[in-house]
Amino acid sequence: MKRNISILGSTGSIGTSTLEVVKQHLDRFRVIGLAANTQIDTLIQQIQTFKPKIVSVATKEGAEKVRDAIDPEIEVCVGSEGLIEVATYLEVDFVMNALVGMNGLLPTIEALKAKKDIGIANKESLVAAGHLIKKLAFENECMLYPIDSEHSAIFQCLIGEDRSAIDKLIITASGGAFRDKSRFEMERLSVTDALNHPNWKMGAKITIDCATLMNKGFEVIEAHWLFDVPYEKIEVLIHPESIVHSMVEFHDGSIIAQMGVPDMFVPIQYALSYPDRLDNRINRLNLAEIGKLHFYEPDYIRFPCLEVAIQAAREGGSTTTVLNAANEVANEHFRQGMINFLDIEKIIIKTLEKHEKVKFPSLDEVLGIDEWARSFSSQVATCYVL
Repeated sequence: MKRNISILGSTGSIGTSTLEVVKQHLDRFRVIGLAANTQIDTLIQQIQTFKPKIVSVATKEGAEKVRDAIDPEIEVCVGSEGLIEVATYLEVDFVMNALVGMNGLLPTIEALKAKKDIGIANKESLVAAGHLIKKLAFENECMLYPIDSEHSAIFQCLIGEDRSAIDKLIITASGGAFRDKSRFEMERLSVTDALNHPNWKMGAKITIDCATLMNKGFEVIEAHWLFDVPYEKIEVLIHPESIVHSMVEFHDGSIIAQMGVPDMFVPIQYALSYPDRLDNRINRLNLAEIGKLHFYEPDYIRFPCLEVAIQAAREGGSTTTVLNAANEVANEHFRQGMINFLDIEKIIIKTLEKHEKVKFPSLDEVLGIDEWARSFSSQVATCYVL
């Protein structure tokens, strides 16, 4: 029986990789829905190849262009409402949420209400409202399948294991584009420099988050919600080769690791095919060629965003909602060349300092706090504009 999937963010790196998995296993998967932002030409090609039943784009103009180029029987939707339509479409049983940022939250929530399993590549939704997502997943008996290579690794390491025997989760980090740079050097490096990730090909926002190590802080929060492990049992370890994707240490001292080449194909395919493992055509890991693997503790002085994220996670409640919103604003300001790299952390810290925590925010409160944090951090950012 085929798994019917919708892909939110189909033209991004995770979305296109998901479609490559589908292409290799057309006997196992069928694309029912696609949603994209503004890459209309790419979306049209995807529609023509995979023939979904419903698609969504960001604007009315984009929707008209899509309608003119595709089968008129395919439903075309627009905006945030369109994302939800694609995520909750009746025939869909698996939603790959590969959206970037907070706009992935409402489609995730509505998909869970509609009893869809979720491939969770949109980590910001868990950072901003993990407590709401976990509650809905439990109430509707839905699975949250990790897509990040680190969380997929932990998921695989825990298969067949007693969760009560976990001593700690060890999340590995490449260190990002600036892992060998001093604070003095980082102050002067450009957006292009920060986007030059040594191991992975990703979207611009997440690549900048990797350079600040905020992405790794987000992954700590994500791991907490996905695996129900307290923050004091989650550690980060810098691993420049990105071969060991993450590890689990158990009470008896055993450490189980999942390894592979730095490629998102395996975690995406495993989430789609679980519990089966399917063939794929990616390059295989050759440890003899690699020869050595390196691990070391993160430098919280050079990369304070990681510590800020972990502190916000331990504070809990709406603090991580503010963390996510302020980071999105600061990240975008840097990508637009408006602020220096090290100003990102300053904007986030000042916004967190101003926030008064709500312990168990409702969805409406999460959305309101997110709006406040974006407004406040944008004001703070004006102090650092170049």
